[in-house]
Amino acid sequence: MPPAPAPPAPEAPAPSPPFAPVRDRLPALGACLVSGAMAAVLGLSLCTLLVLALWISSPYPDSGPGGALRTAAALWLLAHGADLLRTDTLTGLATPIGVTPLLLVALPVWLVHRAARDAARPGAVPLVWSGVVAGYLTVALAAAGYTAGGALRPAWASTCGWVPALVGLAAAAGIRTAYGRPRRTWPPRRPAWAARLPLLRGDAHGAALRRRTRSAAVDGAVGALALVGGGALLVGVSLLWHGDEVRAAFPGLTEGWSGQFTVLLLALVLVPNAAVWGAGYALGPGFHLGSSWPPIGPFTAGSADPSLPPFPLFAAVPGPIDGAGWLRWTVLVVPLAAGAAIAWSATRAGDGGWRCAVRTLEGALWCGAAVGALALISGGPLGVADLDRVGPVGWRVAIAAVAWTAPTAFLLALLLALLGWLGFLGALGRARRPRG
Repeated sequence: MPPAPAPPAPEAPAPSPPFAPVRDRLPALGACLVSGAMAAVLGLSLCTLLVLALWISSPYPDSGPGGALRTAAALWLLAHGADLLRTDTLTGLATPIGVTPLLLVALPVWLVHRAARDAARPGAVPLVWSGVVAGYLTVALAAAGYTAGGALRPAWASTCGWVPALVGLAAAAGIRTAYGRPRRTWPPRRPAWAARLPLLRGDAHGAALRRRTRSAAVDGAVGALALVGGGALLVGVSLLWHGDEVRAAFPGLTEGWSGQFTVLLLALVLVPNAAVWGAGYALGPGFHLGSSWPPIGPFTAGSADPSLPPFPLFAAVPGPIDGAGWLRWTVLVVPLAAGAAIAWSATRAGDGGWRCAVRTLEGALWCGAAVGALALISGGPLGVADLDRVGPVGWRVAIAAVAWTAPTAFLLALLLALLGWLGFLGALGRARRPRG
């Protein structure tokens, strides 16, 4: 009987071209680049339209359309945290401008977040992030180069530091939002080094530690929001208290409705900064404004420098309170309310007793870190000499926030836990009481 023929050997797969993976990813990378660039162009266009509208309505324009366009690009970079240098000074020396309007920061953050969220796709997180960031930074680099010859030019050190950091964090948050629904798909691939960190391990201990950290961060965010909201309330009360000085500041700076509208618009975009400064005022460290030493605070003799221009927000700065010492103590309601907010957030999660009280201490640390970072970002230089630092000092505000909110939240959490135990014991006694 002849032997059966051997089955044919399987054919080896044809080798793929060496650049096939790169070629397959090029369309996705191009789409991400375009998405990031379009986000930057949209934000720059909105800023340019606003500046051109104000320039056209101004009765005494100082420069031509080119100067207005350069000013718009410089203000757009300022919204990313970059410092500017003003060169058209009387002395001929460049004057730094580093106070970033926090309200304007929301525009680029939202645009980058939205672009990264919409461009996200499964299994391509590094590609999407790098593409969106590279496309956005390309437009930012072109804008910085365009403004380099204007009266307001970017400081390259801060531009190269803050702009990529802001764009990268906003793009990462957008991708996190895209993959966070459902949350079990994030992260797509856990790196090997994550197993060495307790916070990133995939076991039960790591998951519990992440939940605890997330809860403490939420408590700290609630406390920081209460502090900034209280600071905004103090700013509003001070504006009403100094209403005559605030109204007189508008014609003192400029003439005509267009100039006064520009001043009003500038004051509005600086209201979040003033709210953070108000939080620093309520916490005690206060803030600096001109040659104000000691700093302006409820328990210091500091006051605004009289040589400052009559800007509306500067006119509302409180001075030393003479003969009404009780007004100084009213501002302490703000940090006490922040501590109560942390305690409420911690107890609302369901933890009780000693565990909830310890959690409030962690939330106070997060609150201090958040408020200190906001204080650091909200201030900056507005000139040289006495104006080289305007606003609160970040580390002082952070320490004061922890010192106020930690004991307040801790004691309130213990009090709420005690009241809960007393209510439980009372209900247990009523249940055991014999009827009849």
